[in-house]
Amino acid sequence: MAGGAVLAAAVAFGAHSVVRQPPRGADYTGAGTGSVVVDITPGASAGQIGETLHRAGVVASAQSFVQEVVVRSKEGALRPGRYRLRRRMAASAALDLLTSPRSRVIRTVTVPEGLRTSEVLERLASATGIPLRDFTRAAAKPDDLRLPPYAQGGVEGFLFPATYDFDEGTTARSLLRRMVARFRLAADKVGLERRAGGLRLSPRDAVTVASIVQAEGGTEADYPKVARVVYNRLARGAKLEMDSTVNYALRRHTLKVSEQDTKIDSPYNTYARAGLPPGPIGNPGESALLATLHPASGDWYWFVTTDPRRKITKFTDNEAEFRKYREELNRYLGTN
Repeated sequence: MAGGAVLAAAVAFGAHSVVRQPPRGADYTGAGTGSVVVDITPGASAGQIGETLHRAGVVASAQSFVQEVVVRSKEGALRPGRYRLRRRMAASAALDLLTSPRSRVIRTVTVPEGLRTSEVLERLASATGIPLRDFTRAAAKPDDLRLPPYAQGGVEGFLFPATYDFDEGTTARSLLRRMVARFRLAADKVGLERRAGGLRLSPRDAVTVASIVQAEGGTEADYPKVARVVYNRLARGAKLEMDSTVNYALRRHTLKVSEQDTKIDSPYNTYARAGLPPGPIGNPGESALLATLHPASGDWYWFVTTDPRRKITKFTDNEAEFRKYREELNRYLGTN
């Protein structure tokens, strides 16, 4: 930012690093002028923060800042983040801004479960103001994003849906790296690699199943049943016949998938090809990953979301019953 400087300092939470009152140091008076951005990261004492502020020209001395912290018992109030301060501030005024949420230069972006990577990148660009082309270029260099080895160089499925904060120093690559890191944490939490092996799936295939579960499931309660339908079909060597995979191939979202649509020549067309598609069709959340790794028990071979508005999904192992459910959906969609 023009006229601003970015310096790093660290905060040790809950630790009183100042055990005795330091001598009073030089101090400015007033609220200061101009603008300076100071980056505070976890790791050190209030005294080190004071030194950072001094180097940035915010306070006249580190001692004056530390004195304010001690006198006002604010050691535990210091938090990491990027803050907009002013130059030549009184130490008391600088401390006021560092403990005010309004001074923190930060915003957030929420990425919902199930978005495709193209949709994720568009959402990130819109929220952050970073050009979409920067996100597209960053996503096209998967080696820079620290993907797990089993991702096989593809980002689809590995940009974890969550709420992320960002500030003026955020780049497209740094934000995508955080999303991948968040995926890896979730994968460790649910035991992805270990449990996928127990299901005779590779970790990547498990993420692919989870992306289908995410796209097809009406409610989280349905996810384990959808996963079971996938596994029941795979066990028979049958085609999955999932509308979500056809929609992915056609780059659209719709409940109205026609017979003609199911003839598209694509490796993602599970009406035309048996087995799983070649990779994830979206970015699943933790609930879908858990359902994939802990499928429900049952003989279901079909399911139909008969009332999409209320997210009512019906499961069956009877083909005649399945056709009845399809008719219910067609009536809902007005295609009968």
